[in-house]
Amino acid sequence: MRPQPLHAQDKLAFLLALVPYLMDHDRVSVGEAAEHFGVTEDQIRSAVRLIAVSGIPGETRQYQHGDLFDIVWDEFEEHDRIVLTHQVAIDDSPRFSAREAAALIAGLQYLSSLPENADRDTVSSLMAKLTRGASATPSQLAVAGAATDEVLGTIRTAVAGEKQIEFDYLNSRGEHERRRVDPLRIESVDQDWYLRGWCHLREAVRTFRLDRMSELEATDEAISYRPADVTLPETLFEGSADDLTVLIELPSEALPLLADYVPDGATATRAGGRVRTSLRVAHYHGLKRLVAGLPGIVTVLGPEEARRIVADWAAAGSARYDDSPTAERG
Repeated sequence: MRPQPLHAQDKLAFLLALVPYLMDHDRVSVGEAAEHFGVTEDQIRSAVRLIAVSGIPGETRQYQHGDLFDIVWDEFEEHDRIVLTHQVAIDDSPRFSAREAAALIAGLQYLSSLPENADRDTVSSLMAKLTRGASATPSQLAVAGAATDEVLGTIRTAVAGEKQIEFDYLNSRGEHERRRVDPLRIESVDQDWYLRGWCHLREAVRTFRLDRMSELEATDEAISYRPADVTLPETLFEGSADDLTVLIELPSEALPLLADYVPDGATATRAGGRVRTSLRVAHYHGLKRLVAGLPGIVTVLGPEEARRIVADWAAAGSARYDDSPTAERG
């Protein structure tokens, strides 16, 4: 198919796209650029000549050396190759610092490791652009895939195919049970992934944390219950009659972070910017995870057994630092 003539609006869009294309390619032939944009080689040559006399005038409102784009003219005229040597205004635009770019690249690496992100070429291209566009070379980072990645991929396939799954599950009381579940929904909270599904052992909807699953197997058996057949609660964490109640104190602004654990009708006493309220937990050992997620913020007030379990856990962690070689040298 022969390239079509460009209208005025199309020419502007073409020029705006050509400049970053040339910036991303240190050396490109006229033919390659024409094929990429679907235009004739003469249109590429005309556009390059126009770019080479484009720029931003200086304070005198007259064009001086350095105010225009520039190319290697010998390469262009003798070998039909485009090499952009000077960029105007684009180099002066704000850039990410090396640290900012490294943080963004680390986030993109994490996203690319998730099973649902199949189009990883796009993510790789974006990481490359962040590296080139930073004010300095970003630190080299590598984000390891989570141990739950394989489990997550298997469950996503089961949810899409409406197939039952089986797995060994370690509950909050430290008990192992084999479960057969109709997987209905996958959700994440911070760095943790959860599965909501119909548990055939409990004959009710249950929530399972993926990192507590082992020996996961996808079956060929169709699910018995679909999301429309059951009621999935709005909140991820649902209480039960066996839950234990714990009294805590924390800053008022931090209370929403634990809202899912606060039972309906719980009283909240506020004083001096802090609030006392109760939480429901399946087991006192579950408090350790909540306290670790809000270090120095949550204070467990009671019952005494809950305080002792959290205090012993904190003391054990502190003892590891006391026994370290660094501590001994100090």
